[in-house]
Amino acid sequence: MNNGVTISWDDETGSICLIDQTRLPNEYQMVHCRTVPRLVKAIKRLEVRGAPALGIAGGFGVALAALNSVEKDLSRFLADVRSQAELIRLTRPTAVNLSWGISRVLAVTETASDADSARHAALAEAKALADEDALKCREIGRIGAALLPDICTVLTHCNAGALACREWGTALGVIRSAVDCGKKVHVIACETRPLFQGARLTAWELQRDGIDVKVVTDSCAAFLMQQGTIDFVIVGADRITRDAVFNKIGTYMHAVCAGYHGIPFYVAAPCSSFDAVHSAREVVIEERERDEIACCGRTVTMPAGVPALNYAFDRTPMSLVSAVICETGVLRPPIDI
Repeated sequence: MNNGVTISWDDETGSICLIDQTRLPNEYQMVHCRTVPRLVKAIKRLEVRGAPALGIAGGFGVALAALNSVEKDLSRFLADVRSQAELIRLTRPTAVNLSWGISRVLAVTETASDADSARHAALAEAKALADEDALKCREIGRIGAALLPDICTVLTHCNAGALACREWGTALGVIRSAVDCGKKVHVIACETRPLFQGARLTAWELQRDGIDVKVVTDSCAAFLMQQGTIDFVIVGADRITRDAVFNKIGTYMHAVCAGYHGIPFYVAAPCSSFDAVHSAREVVIEERERDEIACCGRTVTMPAGVPALNYAFDRTPMSLVSAVICETGVLRPPIDI
């Protein structure tokens, strides 16, 4: 990875450097986003994805907007940066980290006394945000690893690994930390339709790390639970409210099945994924393009003219969550955010 990280700031080119995740696992390619429109494209196309990574992208995006602004007057400069930041904010409505990262760097920018100071402050804060994410994920991993026995099989869904963060990961960070402690953890990665983030990204990450992993279809998970194969389910989160966890579509299905079979269902996420303002019903669930379902590569999988419902996320009631693992500890419902 880019010096061990998924997304970073390149001082030499004045750009955001990130792994193009749409090309994995077949091709490893770095992308440099030198403008806000290019970053917006990267976020919409899922070249960069995962809640913590989107928070970093949002922070760097504000810094990019600040550095690229030609306005010298502070009020016009700030208006320009806010406008560019809003374009980034609107790309993904469900993942709260994106808006959080944008707001954090904007707040620092708006306290500056002049445009040049604001540019320096924005970039410094964005870099600090990214560095903090790496530390938080390591702490999540350390705390979560203690919950796993010496030998176990963990089911995970989508990708909540290094590719979804700056490095290490949240759900996969727990697994990595457990393996580093000498525990024997076998991972069952759900393929995660329709874009196969589990098969393409999670399996790629774990294989590179030498961690035992098998990929299954999403619909196989319940059968494996019934067979007694799965000991734990650990997933990430794109937003956590007091009453629900929002994560990749299919997560709710795994939570229901885990609850039925008495299997612990853990969520690993930084506190920046917490939303203390909204209830679950107030959160907008992102809907994506029909073609993500209607095509698989060059293969057409649906008849022309048939519409599709392509929700990117679902809502898992907190009653189905055994615990949330964050950098401050293990939080068991009910959670006071």
